[in-house]
Amino acid sequence: MSFLENIVEITGNQYAAQGKTSNDNRTTIDTGSYVLNALLSGSIYGGASSNAVTAYAGETGTGKTFLALSIIRSFLESNERGSVIFFESEGAIDRSMFVERNIDVDRVFIVPVTTVQEFRTQALKILSKYEEEKEKEPVLFVLDSLGMLSTNKEMTDAEAGDDKRDMTRAQLIRGTFRILSLKLSMLGIPMYITNHTYQTIGMFTTQELGGGSGLKYAASTIIMLSKKKVQDEGSVVGNIIHCKTYKSRLSKENQIVDIRLFYDRGLDKYYGLLDLAEKYDIVKKVGTRYEMPDGRKEFGKTIYDSPEKYFTDEIMKKIDEVAKEEFSYGFRGEEDG
Repeated sequence: MSFLENIVEITGNQYAAQGKTSNDNRTTIDTGSYVLNALLSGSIYGGASSNAVTAYAGETGTGKTFLALSIIRSFLESNERGSVIFFESEGAIDRSMFVERNIDVDRVFIVPVTTVQEFRTQALKILSKYEEEKEKEPVLFVLDSLGMLSTNKEMTDAEAGDDKRDMTRAQLIRGTFRILSLKLSMLGIPMYITNHTYQTIGMFTTQELGGGSGLKYAASTIIMLSKKKVQDEGSVVGNIIHCKTYKSRLSKENQIVDIRLFYDRGLDKYYGLLDLAEKYDIVKKVGTRYEMPDGRKEFGKTIYDSPEKYFTDEIMKKIDEVAKEEFSYGFRGEEDG
């Protein structure tokens, strides 16, 4: 046995491993949108990391909670014995929201949390119990939302009629994720977090994350969201969500894709693929129509209304190849071999 192979015995650290046997973090959870998958992982068939912290941040109504529910459904569908721990701080989640999205509610456990300290304590208790399990079934942690968590001091002050802001909140959040992020990674538990943003006014107006810098350091990926309304015959039927990579350890930063969220039927899986395909000449824009590789010319709405008819296996393969070039770190094409 070599020196390196003795490290586990020397340190007593059961999670220590040589590079060749260490855990590979690159497995993913489908988001429900091909282009969002690509933005997060560099592949339209990828998605959010299954072994790291992923955060979506945006103003109210940008689909943060819905995207969380989409991740939950995908996770449970791909893990028959998996379960979800849903830390809920907004008081806005109920059983119907899961049922309407065909999520198995029997495998979702909702944990209401009010303060940063309460969330940290509850999460660590659950992780400690999970660590004791001999057969560890897949688990997903969700926090919706970080921005709504108060602190013990704020709660005490509020009860006393004092509405002072707790200036230690950002430090508490940073300390919480300093503890949690490594423990989650060692146990192979992904975590999805939603957070609010606020505007900073100066020479340039920018969007900043609520809660200070803690989440910036803990999350492997942070996606900033903004929106515009989708109308159909004068009625607002959904939102176009602009998704920008604020931080990523898995794909290029400062990349942007648009996804479409309908109020009645959820996330449009194919929306955004035409933009990517046009950019890399897989399809061509001819006036107000798109020319497909077989010569057919159709309006974008027609294509998205019947996506399986137009996005053939061959076209999807080509789009996935260019997605790697567009979004992946260090992509070098076929020379990677």
